[in-house]
Amino acid sequence: MSFVYKNIDLPIIESVEEIRYNFSEHNTQIVNAPPGAGKSTLLPLTFLEQDWLKGQKILMLEPRRLAARTVAIRMAELLDEKVGHSVGYRIRFENKVSEHTQIEVLTEGILTRMIHSDNSLKGVGVVIFDEFHERSIHADVALALCREAQQVLRPDLKILIMSATLDMPQLSSMLQCPVVKSEGRQYPVDIKYTGDTDITLLPELTARIITQAVKENEGDVLAFFPGQGEIKKCEEILRTRLKGFAIHPLYGQLPHGKQMAAIMPDKKGKRKVVLATSIAETSLTIEGIKIVVDTGYGRTSKFDPKSGLSRLHTIQISKDSADQRAGRAGRLSAGACYRMWSKATQDRLELHASPEILEVDLSTLALDLAKWGILDANQLTWLTPPPSSTMQRALAALHELHALNNGRITPHGERMHALPCHPRIAHMLIEAEDQELLPLASDVAALIEERDPLGPESGIDINERIIVLRRLRSENRLSRKFSRIEKIAESYRKMFQLEEVDNSPVDPYETGLLLAQAYPERIAFARPGNNAQFKLSNGKIAMAGHRDDLAHESWLAIAHMDARDDMGKIFMASPLNPKDLAPMVKSLEVIKWDTKYGGLIANKELRIGSIVLQSVPLPDPDTEHLEQAICDAVKSEGQHLLNWDEEVIQWQNRILSLGRWNPKENWPDVSQAYLLSSNEDWLKPYLNNIKKPEDLKKINLREVLHYHLPIDQQSQLDQLAPEKIEVPSGSNIKIQYFYDGAPPVLAVRLQELFGLLETPKINNGATSLLMHLLSPGFKPVQVTSDLKSFWSDAYFEVRKELKRRYPKHAWPEDPLEAQAIRGVDRSKKKKP
Repeated sequence: MSFVYKNIDLPIIESVEEIRYNFSEHNTQIVNAPPGAGKSTLLPLTFLEQDWLKGQKILMLEPRRLAARTVAIRMAELLDEKVGHSVGYRIRFENKVSEHTQIEVLTEGILTRMIHSDNSLKGVGVVIFDEFHERSIHADVALALCREAQQVLRPDLKILIMSATLDMPQLSSMLQCPVVKSEGRQYPVDIKYTGDTDITLLPELTARIITQAVKENEGDVLAFFPGQGEIKKCEEILRTRLKGFAIHPLYGQLPHGKQMAAIMPDKKGKRKVVLATSIAETSLTIEGIKIVVDTGYGRTSKFDPKSGLSRLHTIQISKDSADQRAGRAGRLSAGACYRMWSKATQDRLELHASPEILEVDLSTLALDLAKWGILDANQLTWLTPPPSSTMQRALAALHELHALNNGRITPHGERMHALPCHPRIAHMLIEAEDQELLPLASDVAALIEERDPLGPESGIDINERIIVLRRLRSENRLSRKFSRIEKIAESYRKMFQLEEVDNSPVDPYETGLLLAQAYPERIAFARPGNNAQFKLSNGKIAMAGHRDDLAHESWLAIAHMDARDDMGKIFMASPLNPKDLAPMVKSLEVIKWDTKYGGLIANKELRIGSIVLQSVPLPDPDTEHLEQAICDAVKSEGQHLLNWDEEVIQWQNRILSLGRWNPKENWPDVSQAYLLSSNEDWLKPYLNNIKKPEDLKKINLREVLHYHLPIDQQSQLDQLAPEKIEVPSGSNIKIQYFYDGAPPVLAVRLQELFGLLETPKINNGATSLLMHLLSPGFKPVQVTSDLKSFWSDAYFEVRKELKRRYPKHAWPEDPLEAQAIRGVDRSKKKKP
């Protein structure tokens, strides 16, 4: 077999020799080329006869199934072969490779699984990451694992990263590799901003812009939408407005035949309007496109750590994504792009989309790493490291599913990892095998993984979907939606070598048990007196529709729900027999502080997660546990539980000020946040008889904190930052301190300072007090930090006013020679 590429007129050809040379000198490189340059279809073919490949395979990772199929088919056509011979593809539940295949196009994490089955990737010469700028989690994980294999086992393994737009300096710096840039061949695209769009009217407004665009321009149209729902609504509108046009939807779940109809030229020569999701941004070449209409929105799945659920979010696209979309109009000739937002909004768009690894559930990644023997994700080289908080939650979930023990993969986890599905689904299938429920579990798994085939109007009972699936399957008349579900269910049956299809009636409690095994944190118990509201074992509250058939069930196992902060909404669930939950029930000694219910609580409870089945008082609770419960409560709500009166606050401010004034001395952090977080150190000795919130309020916090200081600092505190200072009248006046070290304030009546020349100082004379001079009625009349200057200048103006307002008080002409007094000068005699 040979492949002649030099007669092919595509921009990437100009860079082929440089790319091939780099691989003779380096094991890793980056190729940056715009859409349409030919990098996806031509470069892999040019490697086939290279000496460094030595008959080994080429693996190419694509972020989407449609792209994987299309790229593989196109490469096979260039070789004048059928797909599956020299060039094949593997996607989830579909395999087109043979013993002759030299180039395999992969997706859906299949490359990661190949690395796990053979961590040296024996027989593989080069791994190509196509469209890496999309930053899918599969690509990030596979790159990290390939780099590990390359550095430890296979220095000869070559890695090629290809992208249309990418932060090249960051990536090339991390990989220490050359970058080849192909300028491509982009025709000019006229960008038109139509103004910001009301997203609630997106289908209608987009239909209007498309109608305008086809009148103003020649060629076919590619319109970008956030999702399938908006596409369908816009399609309905356009079919009535654009007679004579071929209108095609294009999204991931569309049947392959309809996807190809959208990509290929219309057989009858009609102008074509393609309504697509972001699936059409890269990799795919759609014939005839000269007009792009961009709504500016995409849809992405984001994991909510608080609920443990992922949900789809509609987001504004990034600048590089907008450029990708616009570029589709300039592949064949000059074109036009209608952006349904304003120029001002364009300037505010993020430069790049957020990497998927920051947004999604990391359970699969955590299981992958455990299988690899990696206990700490930071051992690998990441372009974007997985967030530690999300990773910790994933590890906790895997421990609950018995996939991990002390961070290491268990035999059960090994079996889970071998299945090409989410760890929760894998756990459910394996448990179902032991319980002889595999036929039902395969149907349940397929329904969970796909979109609801019946929709919300059919209620939340997943068993209704299973009944319809089994009826249509037995009658051999599956609809398109149910055909896809059955295809997945069939794949699971094959994995477990189930030869017969089960179309028998469904026991809903068996379905509930399976769901409870997949989602133990979503076991739900009906709240007393709250119609259709359920408390989940993870502590969340969710509700079904009041008229739903499952609204009055006592127990549910929830398959699908949203991730709202307050009241979640249940989309799919099954009734649950509580007797089936016996293995999940745990007996716990619960010692906690609950301010709302009066303070310390010590009970022995039977629980499923946060659901309490039985609770009885604990007769002799451990004292240390009681004290720790109080300390934990103080950490979270101690600002309300303890008596932080003004005396305590001033004590804190005195020490915090000394720390600011004398940074080289070892004054402790006594801020409220720090004291609460470290309260075990100073509060525990005083908790022996604490039972109620009122008991905590009685603790003399000022005394407790003061005597926790080292003895030498206790005395230094009073010397350097005294609470009070004596003034010439004999009064001891409180000093007001501030947490940020601002000058302390001495607020004192002016007459009590007669005879005092200099401003008082503290902190070994290094810090002057800020004098707030008061009238006899304690009203401020002057603020000064220079008392001497006040006596010589401002005093005489102040004296005039005060003498008029307070005639019974003495206002001497020479205050430095006068006697300081606390009130009225009693020595003054009234004249007869």
